[in-house]
Amino acid sequence: MNIGTAATQTGLPVKTIRYYEEIGLVTPDRRANGYRDFSAACVEQLRLLAQARHLGFSLEECRRLLVLSADEDRASRDVRALAQQYLEAVREKIASLTALEGQLEGLIAQCHGDDAPDCAILDELMGLRGD
Repeated sequence: MNIGTAATQTGLPVKTIRYYEEIGLVTPDRRANGYRDFSAACVEQLRLLAQARHLGFSLEECRRLLVLSADEDRASRDVRALAQQYLEAVREKIASLTALEGQLEGLIAQCHGDDAPDCAILDELMGLRGD
């Protein structure tokens, strides 16, 4: 099938599919006229990529998932380990964002938000407050 049909079937933009090909994540066949020809297996890889990227897996993690997916002798523990590792990274990011949320709430609470030019938020950002 052509790239437009592959895009429709996977929900990926054509540009993204071309990029995935450029970086070696997928390798569609080529017709005699030079156009890409996506097999059913290639479309399955694109679906995996679409879902994995939607979950936030990095391109390198996606590359490993593709390798694992293609290996019929894989151990599911290897896939699980990769997902578990990513989950830990997500949890660290959530903790970091929660801390950032608290900092922002504190800054906002210090600001009067009125018509006066004095702003506790700007003072804090410029290091002018010495609490």
